[in-house]
Amino acid sequence: MKSEISSQRFSQLLSATPRGARLARLLAVQQLDEWGWPASCPVGESAVLVVAELAANAVTHGRVRDRGFRLTLAVEAEASDTLRIEVVDPRGDRRPLARRIAGPTAETGRGLLLVEALAARWGSEPWPPSGKVVWAEIALPCP
Repeated sequence: MKSEISSQRFSQLLSATPRGARLARLLAVQQLDEWGWPASCPVGESAVLVVAELAANAVTHGRVRDRGFRLTLAVEAEASDTLRIEVVDPRGDRRPLARRIAGPTAETGRGLLLVEALAARWGSEPWPPSGKVVWAEIALPCP
């Protein structure tokens, strides 16, 4: 779908509320569509699901009163085969756990398994002074 890739970056600070998480997803849909990956294509669909999960986790597990979270989407010219999604929240003491097994009737606990299935790589890192960044990389089709 994408014929030519250059460095592209989108970043937005959002409120740590369910409304902020929903807005993160909607902004990702809009931005990815502008870059040539509509929500109807595999890249767009995967990226939007990853953004939705990471934003929901930031709101649920990374929330600190009166502080928001930041969504960043980036495709760098030198690594034009990868879309990097980053969500930064202020709770560095609560790092994500990848391999949690949810029971068959549990209503939570499967989101990071979804991220793991859709992303080529994902992880988290400290974000000084006290936060964390949770990131995921999605492989892009060759132009």
